[in-house]
Amino acid sequence: MENRLSQDIPESLEAMRKFSEAYAKRTGTFFCLDISVTAVVIEGLARHKDQYGSPLCPCRHYEDKLKEVSNTYWNCPCVPMRERKECHCMLFLTSDNEFAGNQQSLDSEELLKSIK
Repeated sequence: MENRLSQDIPESLEAMRKFSEAYAKRTGTFFCLDISVTAVVIEGLARHKDQYGSPLCPCRHYEDKLKEVSNTYWNCPCVPMRERKECHCMLFLTSDNEFAGNQQSLDSEELLKSIK
């Protein structure tokens, strides 16, 4: 089943899924209880990676996305996340956050199902 899914899921989406899992595990953070939030954020990161070459935070408004990418402040993981474990997107949540689930992984099938 994973082989079929790996053909169905865009390369950048799969890369962002794997990055998100690895980063959550490395930082001891968890995905949101509502997995559709996690899926939409990962999809946004993948779209920005495709369009701008970097996973710019998809949950913020930017006047000039290319300028923001080059500044690197909001490239995931953004500076607030790296410095204080504050994720505006609710992708990486500390265990004491009321919206934190207990998952640090999301399989490709679940991701695609949540996006569609």
